[in-house]
Amino acid sequence: MKKKSLSVKKKILKNKFNKISNKKISKIYKKFRFFIKDTIKKEKQIAVAISGGPDSLALAYLAKYLSVKEKIKVKFFIVDHRLRKNSQEEAKKVKSFLKKFNINCQILLWRSKKPKSNIQSIARKNRYELLLKNCQKNNIKYLLVGHHVDDLYENFFIRLLRGSGLKGLTSFDKITVEKNKNILILRPLIDLEKNELIFITKKIFKFYIEDPSNKNSEFQRIRIRSLISNLKKDGYDTKKFNLTIKNLKSSNSTIDFYVDNNIKKNSTFINRKNICFLNKNFFIQSNEVVFRSLSFILNSISSKYYPSRGKSISALITKIQKKVLYKVTLGGCCIEKINETILISKEN
Repeated sequence: MKKKSLSVKKKILKNKFNKISNKKISKIYKKFRFFIKDTIKKEKQIAVAISGGPDSLALAYLAKYLSVKEKIKVKFFIVDHRLRKNSQEEAKKVKSFLKKFNINCQILLWRSKKPKSNIQSIARKNRYELLLKNCQKNNIKYLLVGHHVDDLYENFFIRLLRGSGLKGLTSFDKITVEKNKNILILRPLIDLEKNELIFITKKIFKFYIEDPSNKNSEFQRIRIRSLISNLKKDGYDTKKFNLTIKNLKSSNSTIDFYVDNNIKKNSTFINRKNICFLNKNFFIQSNEVVFRSLSFILNSISSKYYPSRGKSISALITKIQKKVLYKVTLGGCCIEKINETILISKEN
């Protein structure tokens, strides 16, 4: 590269990461900075998930700016699912483009057998597993993802159609705790609309990749997106909807209190053997408390990202309460009855 070109490049980078000149972006950054600093405290390392879309690129810029200003080390990850013909080229293109801004990304490749159905859900699951695995590998406790308020609304309706309970409807929060992995998933952009993130990306990078699946009505999420768009034309009020979600989250927190209490009082973990004993009082709580408590323990023992299916857990609880359980396997765990105690261990 010629000296003049190199000088111009350095000047561009200096302008972008030394001072935010746009008032709208500056306001967004201040809220972003406050949330991250308040959450990670004295930690000096975070990870950021990048896809190439406008939301994740906006997140990349905010995180990079934060790293320059606050001396925080940021690890950027791009997951290549290889589900589309051009996914490999897209990942490399995004990596190469961001490198011009001193944003160095690592491409994580999903090597599992590609699904023939339920593609988006399985891809999302494997994406998180890859990201969390690499966070653990790099001893990173905080993973930032680019979800925004539109994702929150879409997720609510998807869960509603699936018949999810209170926890499922309110699980898409600003902070999600991955207890068995000791990692927090942070959604610092969850209060922002997608058009605000597009504004940042266009202003800073003048580049982003459109995912063709965003226009494919075969996917449920895209149909939900269209539904919400039509509801807005009929007077759909986001403020009232936000209030509903807030009230539901308050109720969910109350149940979580009793779940934590049940686990503390009525279960015993032996970490070195990765097993857990449940006493008979564990199962005499309300149905929702028992369900969540058992789901959490099964997930902790198996170390899987997603819990077992709700129907399977409910069936297991029924067997235990009716005293017809002897020994079964579920979600990577072995569950057996020993006198009045239930023993849960990792399946070999």
